[in-house]
Amino acid sequence: MVTSSQRKIYTLDSLRDEARELVYSKAVDRQQPIYILCQHIPEHRWQCFELELAEHEFLQRDRIIDLLSQERWETDA
Repeated sequence: MVTSSQRKIYTLDSLRDEARELVYSKAVDRQQPIYILCQHIPEHRWQCFELELAEHEFLQRDRIIDLLSQERWETDA
């Protein structure tokens, strides 16, 4: 069971940060579905992230790039 104090630790932003690191390290591709991230995140943390994804209306079949949609590129002015 996830307590409210645990839930606050695992935010959508923290999942985005983890996903971004995995994309930059080429462990995953931004075109892959979000559920691929569960292979790189410990199960107890993934369960919390699943709740956070659902709360923000993300489906696990959505693409990682959708999760990183606010990503900034260095060439953007």
